Amino acid sequence: MPSETVVIAADHGGVELKALLVGDLKARGFDVLDLGTDSSASVDYPDFAQALAKAIRDGRAARGVLICGSGIGMSIAANRFPEIRAALAHDHLSAKLCRQHNDANVLCLGARLIGPEVARDCLNAFLDTKFEGGRHAGRVAKMSSPVVATEA
Repeated sequence: MPSETVVIAADHGGVELKALLVGDLKARGFDVLDLGTDSSASVDYPDFAQALAKAIRDGRAARGVLICGSGIGMSIAANRFPEIRAALAHDHLSAKLCRQHNDANVLCLGARLIGPEVARDCLNAFLDTKFEGGRHAGRVAKMSSPVVATEA
């Protein structure tokens, strides 16, 4: 398998799970761009989501993983950036469908909501699933286009 870089970042709530998944990524042959944090000291998750989005925008990685306590904050923060399609996954199926139907390029995980084995399963499903395209391609294109407010 040719080497691909996966960028990963976490806040203090996800630091332990991040360390575990970094090892899994390396074991699968991926290069890992680890943007921190590396301690349990309180940090602001939007800073790490922004750093990950910048790494993807700049072409340093094509896919990424964000981890916080619930995964919700990271997914909201990451989806502020037009080049990001971040999806919060809680199980194998949600991780698979976010790739298959939505071409998600960032997997978000909640370290306080899922255990390490479920997180590993989500990561593997995310990495192994290809975007299906077809009827989903137009929808994904709409998500990547600038939003223009219209009246309902």
